[in-house]
Amino acid sequence: MSYYGKPSFPGVNKAKIAAVVITLVIIIIVMIESVVIVEAGHRGVVLYLGAVENRVLPEGIHFIIPFVEQVVQMEVRTQKFQAEASAASNDLQEVQTVIALNYELDPKEVNKVYQLLGVNYADRVISPTIQESVKASTAKFNAEELITKRETAKGVIAQTIRNTLTPNNILVENVFITDFKFSDAFESQIEQKVVAFQKFLTEQNNLRSVRVIANQNVVQAEAAARANIAKASGESEAIKIITGQLRSSPEYLQWQAINRWNGKLPYSLGTGEGLPFFKLPKLNTQNVTRLLPTDSDKLNVTSGMSVNKISPVTAR
Repeated sequence: MSYYGKPSFPGVNKAKIAAVVITLVIIIIVMIESVVIVEAGHRGVVLYLGAVENRVLPEGIHFIIPFVEQVVQMEVRTQKFQAEASAASNDLQEVQTVIALNYELDPKEVNKVYQLLGVNYADRVISPTIQESVKASTAKFNAEELITKRETAKGVIAQTIRNTLTPNNILVENVFITDFKFSDAFESQIEQKVVAFQKFLTEQNNLRSVRVIANQNVVQAEAAARANIAKASGESEAIKIITGQLRSSPEYLQWQAINRWNGKLPYSLGTGEGLPFFKLPKLNTQNVTRLLPTDSDKLNVTSGMSVNKISPVTAR
């Protein structure tokens, strides 16, 4: 008998080993299936044999019944949805716009969202809501008002979207209207109207400038008139005073003439009253006559001698 042959194990021992291995594998699988981790920014919707349970799992590790319960994770962080929408304004102008929506799911009601709308709730509810809200809200405004009252139109559209999505446990945070687009013909009309309005404002400013200048001229004319009136009144009072002075003192004119005299005598004198300040004494005609030559004196003048002319006496 040889001691180096292969050891033989009974069949019972092999079955036990296989059972242990299978059991360990099953235990590991069961443990894995009974533990679920809800990621950050998500909530867990628990399904019991496919039915939605009335509980929501928060973030973290949770234990569930393996193979019976399963968890569907729903994101509850702020999300963005953008859609293009077309509508008609109150004056039947075609309007195209792009709506951007920030929203989040109600963390406490994500199980109802999943039960009623599923994971594709954005395409099922949000997109149709934006289209319908834009059509209903745009019809309340004229095309021009969508530009001039942009914030008001934005508020009406946002409120309509909120009123529709809130009952579905979708909370709207912000609504952004990226742009309003109109037909080329309407945009051309708007541009022409804006240009015309700017010209109108320019003409108004020019008219105001003309009015200001005219008012300034009126004020200056009134001031000049008041100055002339004051000057005339002053001169009238001065004349009255001068007249009174002349009446009371005739020498007043002589005093005025002396004050205004420049110190020069005239080059020629008139007869009698030439000097304003004083009177020259009148020449004695008898003395002048004596100085003139007689006829006998003229006969005594010898030839070769020049006759002296006697100039009349003048006073300086």
